[in-house]
Amino acid sequence: MSNTVQPLNNQELLNVLSFSEDATAIHITEDAIIQYANNAMLAFWDKGSGVIGKSLVDALPELRDQPFIGMFKKVWNEGITIKGTDTPAQLVVDGTLQTFYFDYEYRAIKNAEGQTYCILHMAKDVTQRVLAKNREQDLTEELRAANEELQAANEEMNASNEELSESRQELLELYEDLKEGDTRFRNMVRQAPVGMCIIRAHDLYVQDVNDNYLELVGKQRSELENRTIWDAVPEAADTYAPIMNGVITSGVAFSAREHELILVRDGVPETVFVDFVYEPVKSDGVVTAIMVLAIEVSDKVIARRSIEDVEERIRLAVEAAEIGTFDLDLEKNIMLTSERFDTIFGFNRHATWKKYKEAVHPDDWKNRETAHEAALINGKLFYEARIVHPDRSIHWIRVQGKVYYDKEHTPLRILGTLLDITQVKRLEQQKDDFISIASHELKTPITSLKASLQLLEKIKGDRSSQLIPKLIDQSIRSVKKISTLVDDLLNVSRTRETQLKLNKSIFNVSELMEGCCNHVRVAGKYELVFQGDKQLTLFADEHAIDQVIVNFVNNAVKYAPDSPKIYLITEKVGNKIRMAVKDNGPGISPDKIPYLFDRYYQAQPGGFNNSGLGLGLYICAEIIRKHGGEIGVDTELGKGSTFWFTLPAR
Repeated sequence: MSNTVQPLNNQELLNVLSFSEDATAIHITEDAIIQYANNAMLAFWDKGSGVIGKSLVDALPELRDQPFIGMFKKVWNEGITIKGTDTPAQLVVDGTLQTFYFDYEYRAIKNAEGQTYCILHMAKDVTQRVLAKNREQDLTEELRAANEELQAANEEMNASNEELSESRQELLELYEDLKEGDTRFRNMVRQAPVGMCIIRAHDLYVQDVNDNYLELVGKQRSELENRTIWDAVPEAADTYAPIMNGVITSGVAFSAREHELILVRDGVPETVFVDFVYEPVKSDGVVTAIMVLAIEVSDKVIARRSIEDVEERIRLAVEAAEIGTFDLDLEKNIMLTSERFDTIFGFNRHATWKKYKEAVHPDDWKNRETAHEAALINGKLFYEARIVHPDRSIHWIRVQGKVYYDKEHTPLRILGTLLDITQVKRLEQQKDDFISIASHELKTPITSLKASLQLLEKIKGDRSSQLIPKLIDQSIRSVKKISTLVDDLLNVSRTRETQLKLNKSIFNVSELMEGCCNHVRVAGKYELVFQGDKQLTLFADEHAIDQVIVNFVNNAVKYAPDSPKIYLITEKVGNKIRMAVKDNGPGISPDKIPYLFDRYYQAQPGGFNNSGLGLGLYICAEIIRKHGGEIGVDTELGKGSTFWFTLPAR
């Protein structure tokens, strides 16, 4: 029984070519007469099979003033190969002259005497890739302001993807161009720009292999030719032998992307990533050989993983900063926004650009328009403005962006960020209010003290004057007032710098509450009523807790002056002790409750009707927090308020 392998006849080779969806053509003579063109190539040209036998310039007159006709003559006459990537070509498609981009190769195929007998023409339409690359370049430029590291990674990823796409198509193009016999087929295999290996189906002997495949597996030609593939590359046998056997049995091609494997190259095991295809070559429906096409994509995989890592870090940074992002098309007046951007504007879904503009507070329209006009000139957008939410609440935003232009310096788009600065503005307002309040509060006792001292100066010679004791008392009260205000500021400083130290001890809660606030009891205007268990004890800083109760009572006197009874309440709730001060005053408006324990906040609208810096409740909250407790208020307009806190029971 002979094991001689019959070479593929012309019809079989054409059948092999029919598997490809890649554009392939064969030309003869220096006029590039079309000898063969597959459907993909005819589709590129927008021509039918009637162009077979015509010269390229007769078939496609629009190429006359383009460089491709001259390239064909050069390839034919000099027996060389000309390649190009991302090359523009103008073709008449659907009756219109249009610009497309191609990766192409014009390869002179030679006989044994070195004479060119045909030109192998392979092409790939990469218009979308080129356009995508251009868009990606724009995107990379836009993202540079956010993170230059992402730009570099994206460029590397784009380049890797382009190489993968180009190489992938070249792999599939190679084996479809065989037409003139086994010798020519082998020449094409040897000259293929990607790894290619022909394996005999019935015994898995390597029939032919090119240099690119040898480089991929790290072997010499003598180590592969005339040996079985798994003897030559034993490290891959366990994983890929079953796959190849399945292709031989089923006759169905197998392809894989970014397959990870270990190859021994130059005696060293290396982990690599490979895109490959096992393509069955059939004769009369029987698989006679396996064509292996492979390309290493390790660099592309590593680059993509690097980009994914950078993108994840940027995403986490943006989310942590609660930043909204937007992309405004200045030509179409269309704006793409992130989910956080919509949330900052109070929208639960994406809205039109007009709606976002209308959300800006009317008083800030001019500020916004001025900022946008300046940005179109200097390229940088920045402004702060108020916006009105659908629920009519007002919020502050800070907008920053960069303008991108075309070659004529016409503004095309603005890419930027949005930040909710409502809390910042509120704190700024509180700071301004505090300065105003502090100035007012300190000025009153200082003025009184100054007046008293001036009067004392005038009557210092008359020691029998009855004004002297009164002026001294008035001076002492002014000094105490100043001292109280300064103590409040020092307490705030200590709480901010975590210097508020607790001196805990065990004490009776009822004794503390009944013994505090003597200044209120002595005045006689208000009755302090104790309610609760008189046996409860607490392990805490007695002085600090007394300070909290006194502040609660002082607030009841200040803001509920018509409530003659103030209730001091204590009770045990689960494993906590709850202490509260209740009045029957006017209550507190619900919109003020969230801010009662904020620094410098005063429930009285003007801040001057009742003395103080708005620090008392803030200090109380810090004291309770230091004890590991909770603080709050229960209030109802017209019925009074109950300020309370809970502390862990012993």
